[in-house]
Amino acid sequence: MNMEERIKCINELYHKSQAEGLTAAEREEQALLRSEYVASIRASLRGQLDSIDMVNADGTVENLGEKYGKKGTH
Repeated sequence: MNMEERIKCINELYHKSQAEGLTAAEREEQALLRSEYVASIRASLRGQLDSIDMVNADGTVENLGEKYGKKGTH
């Protein structure tokens, strides 16, 4: 299932939950889809941030992914 299909399914489950409620299986599916979506967004953002190079005042280039990516605070 691609990301657009996941988002569509998440939205459908949300609207159904507001209209009539969800079964236990549907709530589990919704939670799984949401966690997969969030993990995908985080991975995408991490990839973007890892590719950012910062030029310091002294002219040295520092990769922010290497500087901050290994701390485990994200």
